[in-house]
Amino acid sequence: MATPQTPYEAVLKAARDVDKLDCALDAEMLGTALLGSVYAIAEEDRAGAVRTFVEGFLTATSRRRAAAATTIRSVFASLVPDAPGAAAVKPGAQAPSWSGQLGRVRPTGTYAYGDVYGDQTSYLATFAYEDDAEGGPEHAVVALVDHNIGITKDVFVGGPAERILGQVRRMCAADGLTWFREEDPRTLRSEVARHLRITDEMGDLPGEGSLATDRALVGARLALLPSPALAAVPDLPEPLGDEERTTLIRTFLSAPEATRFELDQVPEGDLGSLHFCLSLVLDHAASLPDADPMRWSPIVVELFLLDWVHRRAVLDMDDAALLPRVVRAWAAYASRVRGLPAEAVAATDQAVEDTVPEFVRLYTTGERRSPATAAVAQLIAEGVDLNDPAALDAWLAENRDRLGD
Repeated sequence: MATPQTPYEAVLKAARDVDKLDCALDAEMLGTALLGSVYAIAEEDRAGAVRTFVEGFLTATSRRRAAAATTIRSVFASLVPDAPGAAAVKPGAQAPSWSGQLGRVRPTGTYAYGDVYGDQTSYLATFAYEDDAEGGPEHAVVALVDHNIGITKDVFVGGPAERILGQVRRMCAADGLTWFREEDPRTLRSEVARHLRITDEMGDLPGEGSLATDRALVGARLALLPSPALAAVPDLPEPLGDEERTTLIRTFLSAPEATRFELDQVPEGDLGSLHFCLSLVLDHAASLPDADPMRWSPIVVELFLLDWVHRRAVLDMDDAALLPRVVRAWAAYASRVRGLPAEAVAATDQAVEDTVPEFVRLYTTGERRSPATAAVAQLIAEGVDLNDPAALDAWLAENRDRLGD
């Protein structure tokens, strides 16, 4: 067989046996995997790149009459119905009997589950074909939303739906740090789609998983769920204002957790470091997608103490000595307010202790400082007054060669 000369020819070659598959679901799984390669290599607007590819494919193959060609055209049209030309695609004369079931599914259940900390939520929806003999078995769509980075991190389509749902129920029932519930289908569609739009714009996709290969089929299934009412779509969270931050800090400093970790006994000369550390805790929360200062977990502890604070802040020795204690107290306070189980509270507290040695090493080496933070640290080390514009200008002029243009 000759080497394909265009991407469209390559797809036709890869789909040459699509009409011999057993059911519509098998064909849709093949189709979404083929479109996954387009999604994976796009550098921006990945979903748009897939629509553009499908439009081009349907145009380029409009005169093909072979069973495999007309069948994969129908598959792509069902997976990406908003692609220009998709609505006009008709099954060919040699279409397999199951082609009429492509995309003909109904939702049979919607669920959500996740960790008690709020780091991640998985959304699960089940779907059944109108004719399961031709369409295929009831199947599940699962989407993992990561609230620390604000994206749909992975998606998966598989079956049988009953087996997958049963596995999830048993897993959550056996783990005291997870929860499971039935979910409003409008909420499921809104949350997964909102975070998928961000994923679609990423330059680099998350590593392992089936995000690329299953993305088109997941999008097609989500579109079958009820649309959320405009008023029901939640607004993106806003960081706390100055007055709210002040109130929250005062409430925390009067809480038993602040007393337990002896923050009420910080010497007067160290109060500046205490409030600076608290401001970092709140600034970090404001940088997260959900902007929630009360959401702490072992993962958030690591993100804060081993990455964010080194890139975004210049600590002196007093700050660095106090910060882990402030984090332990704040995380304990936030966990109590949220009503997390004792096991979860203990795990977060242990994460702070486990992280301290690496935090100290990174503070000492400065290896994770951003260029801007490193420059500020150098200014402070050399005794430059950051509030004196003339001194800053003089330092920059003197060090321009070392800093680069």
